[in-house]
Amino acid sequence: MSSTFKPGVGAQLEPARAANLYRVAIVGASTLKGKEVAEVLNDRNFPSLDIKLLDDEESLGQLETVGDEVSFIQSVRAEQFENIDFTFFASDPKSTQRNWKSARKAGSAIIDLSFALEDEPEAAVRSPWIERQLGQSMPLELQPAPAVVAHPAAVVLALVLLRAQRAGRVARAVATVFEPASQHGQKGMDELHEQTVNLLSFQQLPKKVFDTQVAFNMVTRYGDHSASALAAIELRVMKHYRRIAGENAPQPSLLLVQAPVFHGHAFAIHLEMDQSVDGERISQALAGEHVKIANLSEDAPSNVNAAGQGDVLVSIVPDANLANAFWLWAASDNLRISAANSVECAETMAATRPRGKIQ
Repeated sequence: MSSTFKPGVGAQLEPARAANLYRVAIVGASTLKGKEVAEVLNDRNFPSLDIKLLDDEESLGQLETVGDEVSFIQSVRAEQFENIDFTFFASDPKSTQRNWKSARKAGSAIIDLSFALEDEPEAAVRSPWIERQLGQSMPLELQPAPAVVAHPAAVVLALVLLRAQRAGRVARAVATVFEPASQHGQKGMDELHEQTVNLLSFQQLPKKVFDTQVAFNMVTRYGDHSASALAAIELRVMKHYRRIAGENAPQPSLLLVQAPVFHGHAFAIHLEMDQSVDGERISQALAGEHVKIANLSEDAPSNVNAAGQGDVLVSIVPDANLANAFWLWAASDNLRISAANSVECAETMAATRPRGKIQ
């Protein structure tokens, strides 16, 4: 990052930087992820001077609310990144690939929610939730590496399985993850809705996103012409899990299922411990930051009651057919977990941003 003084802007920006206020851009501001990031920035009182909303041509001029402010969505251009401290890429992967280097060149820290940069050599797949669980601290860098926010299913699996080790060694873990349509953005939500309506009216089904019927159905494979392969998403979840949880974490067997739900992940996780452990000990091991254990008197976890929450809801049932084993049923808000981890990535990066200086 350059600290060169820019005539005409120094007097305006110096007090903001001295007060540790930052300029933020959200690329893909009209997407489900982008809107969630804006909401979490406001909820966590992120120290931003202003938040610039950027998106593609279809959304230009659209009004979006950020906290108490209403802003217009602007086009994504290289000059939009000047003097921006943090850029959140909540856009589609192609848009991220086109624009992230411009943001980086302008001196902005990069937080990627699109997974476009997951294989970039300099990028790091991150989840601050898991970093805290492992007691890790990120190195202080003036220009931190791009942060790729880990897939929300990988975050939940890592949090649960790392916590389970508090109760004893996990001999085996098997997880079935039920994927919601919102992981495919608004287009995925719209296609599920249109399929549902068309099925009830005996009309042809739209299949541009999934290339198969997902309404009133569950599948482990999309059609050949789908926007992305379900198997590829499954591989991403495991790749991100290994990167954030580390080599010493339990390695689960994983099956990803596309569920006919609009929003929220659900998980069926089978844990087999290598010694006798009671349910209370497992419950105590799992409970803590971002994990809420459901009591028998409470509603069971579901993607409905997890919506809008920053907690993973978990219920625990002993396996009646296998000693030392338990079934965990969990639910979480996929968009909220991604947004929360992305904003926390920015918060950890903020420690290295210059104070009272100009980029």
